[in-house]
Amino acid sequence: MAANESPKLLWNTENVRDVADSIGISLGDEPLRVLTQDVEYRIGQVIIESLRFMREAQRTTLTVQDVSQALRVLDVEPLYGYESTRPLRYGEASLGPGQPLFYIDDEEIDFEKLINAPLPKVPRDMSFTAHWLAVEGVQPSIPQNPTTAETSSKDLLPKGPGANPALAALAGNDNVSFRPSVKHVISKELTLYFDKIQVAILDDDPDEEKTRLRQAALASVRSDPGLHQLLPYFVNFITNQVTHRIDDLFVLRQMMELAEAIIQNPSLFLDPYASALAAPVLTCMLSRKLGGTEDGTDAVQDQYRLRELAASLLGLIARKYGKTNAHLRPKLARTCLKHFLDPTRSPAVLFGAISGVAAAGGPEAVRVLVLPNLKSFDAAVLQPLHEKGEAHSLEYEVLVGGIMKAIESMVEVGGIVANGVNGADLGREAEQVIDFLGPTIGQRVAQMANHTLNQAIMSVRHLE
Repeated sequence: MAANESPKLLWNTENVRDVADSIGISLGDEPLRVLTQDVEYRIGQVIIESLRFMREAQRTTLTVQDVSQALRVLDVEPLYGYESTRPLRYGEASLGPGQPLFYIDDEEIDFEKLINAPLPKVPRDMSFTAHWLAVEGVQPSIPQNPTTAETSSKDLLPKGPGANPALAALAGNDNVSFRPSVKHVISKELTLYFDKIQVAILDDDPDEEKTRLRQAALASVRSDPGLHQLLPYFVNFITNQVTHRIDDLFVLRQMMELAEAIIQNPSLFLDPYASALAAPVLTCMLSRKLGGTEDGTDAVQDQYRLRELAASLLGLIARKYGKTNAHLRPKLARTCLKHFLDPTRSPAVLFGAISGVAAAGGPEAVRVLVLPNLKSFDAAVLQPLHEKGEAHSLEYEVLVGGIMKAIESMVEVGGIVANGVNGADLGREAEQVIDFLGPTIGQRVAQMANHTLNQAIMSVRHLE
């Protein structure tokens, strides 16, 4: 008998019968019971979905919006009406003895007043925006970060009998239209540290103790985690020293090593200063004359070593900060390429330019930008420089070596140039390479007998 018993219904079947009778439908007992079960299931489904929305909103009270969202998810026709923020007032009516009926007491509205009333303001759409609360510890002057006039006035009011009365004017009490500039204040410890670093790095004494002190200063900048406030000072110091000490190779090299130490410090956020730091590096790489009036072989070699160091540093800046600044890497490569394609530049500048293109732009920049122009560069620069004789042989060899190093970077794998022949006609390839690159660079490439490199070079011929 227990198996034949029908399940107990929580929903009253008489409610379903009343709705059916109101639309002219007569239901028997069995259809009424089935329809009541379905209504009970549907209502339970809506309640479960509504509770899910309530929990996702981290609330403990079920709202009308939760039910509306549940109906929308279940693809049910939405409820029509409006939600009032006023508390509901319930009225009571009597249907008979002992049968009270409660209803919501709606306020009667005078249509004449409603029609003549002014329209409410259109509400603003919800939106989100972001702004900088502080940049490097300094609050920017933007509308989202207002500074109260009262605080500024109190700070600038003259205090004490010996105070400067002009401060009142600066506070705005005398209708003055300007405000004093905000100075960046750092602690005395950081100021002392910065001064010690400057003295240690710029000391050119060859004594062993001074040399160790310079290395210790660079190591401190490279690893100290608390130098973020000194970052703009370091960048400004490097820029000023390179600008005003362009005739001192020792100072220029020390500035490049200091810049490298700053970049290698994992605790410093250098992205906003990448472009500013790249400027002195480009100066050391592309300047017409570096160092003093010394023209010896050692001085020339030191100059080329400095340009090579600056080129490697430029490549480090381009690789490390090119992701956050999309225009940085193309801008650096374009600047170097512009100097390389200018035949009026000195061999030292051309060496720095080709090194910069290879470092900042990478192998793809050498393949697309440099190789198609090497034949005209050979005729305009390399051959006239070679014809000047033994006096310019060092510059000639260094420049050709810089170009060859950039070309070899196109097929480098793990630092080793891949060399594959596999029965290729190297003689035929050598003729094509010489014809494409010119006699000077073409013969150097042909002597390497590198089939992979030859194929990489010849794949660029269609770009001419």
